[in-house]
Amino acid sequence: MSDPAAFLTAFAQALATMTLYTAGHPARERAVDTAYRELQDLQADTPHPLFTFLGDEIVYGRLPLRDLKAWDWSRRLAQAGIERLEFEDQVGREEFAGFLDEVLARLTLSAIDTSEARQMRHSSIKYGAVGVRGEVEHAAVQTATINYSLGEEADTVRWFQEEVKTRGVLPLTEAEAVVRSLALAMRGGRHIVIPLLQLKEFDQYTTTHSMNVAVLAMALAEYLGLGARDVRGFGIAGLLHDIGKVRIPIEVLTKPGKFTEEERALMNRHPAEGARIILDSEEQLDLPAVVAYEHHIMLNGDGYPTLTFRRDCHYASKLVHVCDVYDALRTNRPYREAWSQERTLGYLEGRGGMEFDPEMVTTFVQMMRKWEPQIAVMRDAQAPVLATGAAGGAGGTT
Repeated sequence: MSDPAAFLTAFAQALATMTLYTAGHPARERAVDTAYRELQDLQADTPHPLFTFLGDEIVYGRLPLRDLKAWDWSRRLAQAGIERLEFEDQVGREEFAGFLDEVLARLTLSAIDTSEARQMRHSSIKYGAVGVRGEVEHAAVQTATINYSLGEEADTVRWFQEEVKTRGVLPLTEAEAVVRSLALAMRGGRHIVIPLLQLKEFDQYTTTHSMNVAVLAMALAEYLGLGARDVRGFGIAGLLHDIGKVRIPIEVLTKPGKFTEEERALMNRHPAEGARIILDSEEQLDLPAVVAYEHHIMLNGDGYPTLTFRRDCHYASKLVHVCDVYDALRTNRPYREAWSQERTLGYLEGRGGMEFDPEMVTTFVQMMRKWEPQIAVMRDAQAPVLATGAAGGAGGTT
């Protein structure tokens, strides 16, 4: 068992024991001591441990904590308004015990001491509930800023794309972990951040583009007011929308000139290939499979695959379609320079009602103009993210 899991286990055992015994009871004190020792051991390796509780799942820092999958206390803590928990510096034993008292009060709906002295006493332990758009609704939680790299996430996407290509198996757990990590990156502060990767090498563009579309899809879903489950579901769909391209030769994907008829036909197969890969790997991933199949079908019926009978596409497909084209146009490609932000948004607006759902594209353009200062462009997969507004292009392709 990892140290984070050991701490959370002792933390839960302490809370459970505290419900049975009054303050000062030896059993209660022993349970608190055990949890405190686990915290000290954890802080010896990680001075500022950060936990995020997402329903049945736990994220430690930006990585999923699989040792306690479906840990019952995660949901209970989130329901009590504790979705983020961070320890700063070296927490004292008395401070930790006081924190446990307050957590127990929240869990049992008991009266909570909100005096100034109490708040100052807990200054080294930050916790609170994070709203759907990133605002902290209780005690402010000093969590991730945008000074981080998405290199690990990009490596994971490249790895599972290679697994699909060589073994024909989609590692769903890793794909979900990337989306969780991207969601945390977006909601790490008081305001949402849209972290986009800029294309570094043309043979990496499917990886970069998939991550960017996942981020944009989650941002648009949040902007539309969808719930957290839907937001992450759309993120998975965005991340996997181009998975069919693993079966297209790299020389075709990165060709600088015009496609031959054979190459175009090959490229146009990737939506159907992607849907097949997803459904063969996990039947429950019906939404990502539908999005993979439909994300190049236009509102007027044009695009590909060609439909025998014209029909409406899924709401998620319409959402991902807009995000997909935006990111592609904002990318430096072998055959053209990246378009500017305004040119791209103008193009999207002009295609509303023909290629794109008019309400969806209008909302996307509004979001990008409103949140433009909050776009963070990764200029290198291993470098820190810098808030740069809309300057530069974001990696991707259609």
